[in-house]
Amino acid sequence: MKLGFIGTGKIASSVINGICSSKISFTKILISARNKKIANQLQKKFKKVVITKDNQKIVDNCDWVFLSVTPSVGERIIKDLNFRPTQTIISFISTITLSELKKAIKVKAKIVRAIPLPPISLKKGPVPICPPNKKVKDFFNKIGTTVEIKNEKSSINFWTTSGMMAPFYELLRVMTDWLVKRGVKRDNAQRYITSLFLALSEDAVINSKKDLKYLVKDSQTPKGLNEQGVKELSKAGFYKKLENTLNSIHKRLEK
Repeated sequence: MKLGFIGTGKIASSVINGICSSKISFTKILISARNKKIANQLQKKFKKVVITKDNQKIVDNCDWVFLSVTPSVGERIIKDLNFRPTQTIISFISTITLSELKKAIKVKAKIVRAIPLPPISLKKGPVPICPPNKKVKDFFNKIGTTVEIKNEKSSINFWTTSGMMAPFYELLRVMTDWLVKRGVKRDNAQRYITSLFLALSEDAVINSKKDLKYLVKDSQTPKGLNEQGVKELSKAGFYKKLENTLNSIHKRLEK
């Protein structure tokens, strides 16, 4: 099986890194040279990765084609590409719907929308897909955890929460800088903060069958530090603003 990636940004690079370090069987990965730096790094790192300057050549020579470009680029280029009905097309484009993709692609190929995130390079993290597709599900289960979504409207909710990735890293950065300002060496501060939140995330995953409010409660003691932290951030409207931001992102994605 030959895989093709149109677009070579962070997400495409992360997925390719995950694929090449997994047990997925493939003969070649053709990639576009849109981001020359990332494309050259991938070709140098993996023998089966080949840079192709022409997007149509990727489509012509691949069984699965991954669309990993920005919405504006996608709207401009997809309609001019000639796909085959036998192909599987997987779109990482956030704001182009299935109906819009079908109209632009024109042939009755299998089209799936997916939401991989950068940790997929480590073979970790959820990958929501819509509509359900057994082969695509099995594929992403080899480099992450596939979540099948039947309703495209519901999938927008997952796209929305994926917009919290950079805010999460910003939270880690702010706390790291806070420690540095108080005399802690940056490498120690960063190691502590990232390890702390890794441990908390792993604990949350292990307890994910419970309502998360129990973890919030169990991590507090009366008049303790965590109780103070939650109360002060709640009073300041931190969590309400987080919800407002999610609503704003959702509105942008909704059509």
